[in-house]
Amino acid sequence: MYDFLSVTSTLPSVSNAGNVEILHKGRWGNVCDDEWDELEAKVVCRQLGYANVKAKPTSNARFGQARRRYWMDNLLCGGDESELSKCRFDGWGRTDCRSGEAAGVICGGGGEDLMPNATLNRVDSQDKSKIRDVHPRGIAVRLSGPRQGRLELKLPDSDWGVVCGDGWSLLEAAVICRQLGLGYAAQAYQTSFFGGNKLPMAVSGIKCRGDERHVAECLHDELLDCPGVGENVAGLTCASRMADLVFDHLELERTAHLEDRPLYFLQCAMEENCLASQAYQVQRETDRWHWETRRLLRFTARILNAGTADFRPSVPKHLWEWHMCHMHYHSMEVFATFDIIDSSGRRVAEGHKASFCLEDNQCLHGVQPRYRCANYGDQGISVNCSDIYKYNIDCQWVDISELAPGPYTLKVAVNPELKVGEMSFDNNAATCKLLYAETFAKVHSCVMGRP
Repeated sequence: MYDFLSVTSTLPSVSNAGNVEILHKGRWGNVCDDEWDELEAKVVCRQLGYANVKAKPTSNARFGQARRRYWMDNLLCGGDESELSKCRFDGWGRTDCRSGEAAGVICGGGGEDLMPNATLNRVDSQDKSKIRDVHPRGIAVRLSGPRQGRLELKLPDSDWGVVCGDGWSLLEAAVICRQLGLGYAAQAYQTSFFGGNKLPMAVSGIKCRGDERHVAECLHDELLDCPGVGENVAGLTCASRMADLVFDHLELERTAHLEDRPLYFLQCAMEENCLASQAYQVQRETDRWHWETRRLLRFTARILNAGTADFRPSVPKHLWEWHMCHMHYHSMEVFATFDIIDSSGRRVAEGHKASFCLEDNQCLHGVQPRYRCANYGDQGISVNCSDIYKYNIDCQWVDISELAPGPYTLKVAVNPELKVGEMSFDNNAATCKLLYAETFAKVHSCVMGRP
């Protein structure tokens, strides 16, 4: 059955840009932006009738909060599919996404298909400026509760007002917690649960790096613009103790190597969407696909919790998913991402890891492990313990079968969607040089940074 798609936007008169919605079982639903990139956007634009235009993906509910339930999450397309539902994804309605994670597209890159320039600029890069530059006399900040509640700002010559929740994340919340002396950001909310829907809207579109000392150092919309005003209020929870994941880039360099493996031994990994799109095409089109070989770049991922609180999954235990292949529950859909990037900045190899089981594999002297995946045990990473995914574990690789030999960049990131609060996200990713030859691969010169 053919998909019915639409794009919805908070901007009037825009028909070729918006959040993507898909009809399933007679009900419209949104698409989550996890794993959303140019390949998925290309399929959507083609299906909507924009066959020969540039397809640009958008994320973080660029066109307003998701209005409906999420039908699709963790989409992986090859770019040539005729319909979005022919791409790989987690299954209809299976998601952990929030209203601020709606995926969208801008279908247009030239000729008559482009929307007017003024409108395109409004959609794609709304003008932002530092709050301090617009309000040099300073602003006051307060929280409606002791450590949890809605955020309120007081601009010069104005009453207290709330902040629009559009685009609000843990990065912005971290700045507020630091400024108020309340420690670290544990949660960031986009909701009217804490009230404030009757208060004036003071600021919209706040965007922070997360390391600012004062919210006035962050950017904001020059023109107030808040989709879903009243129901879309920024809130947060602060905590005095927080986890802090540190990715071991030296272990990555030391263990990286190539392996050629027949698809017969990768069937479980195929169910987990761990291989490149071409592997599934081989499975569909080749009778003896079991004996076709895939080339894998394997490596060990060691993640230490160097913080002051345990790292716990972002979803409650009753929503964890049982994975028959691996015989345990997975508590986070996307705990790590592995990407290979060429010299132009384009991702050329898919390193998607569908989901993870979090446990204490190795702890420092004197620390007792608390978390185990087996027997529906509690999952997480204790303080001063490491979760280790060795190179011989299923899906601990990047499928590079179609990659041409040459120099590339390998980026490995943990907690890449910033769904769980940490002391800092500056040590969550390793960006490394990758030299790939026909007979060997070398990962070196890794630099730590943000996802």
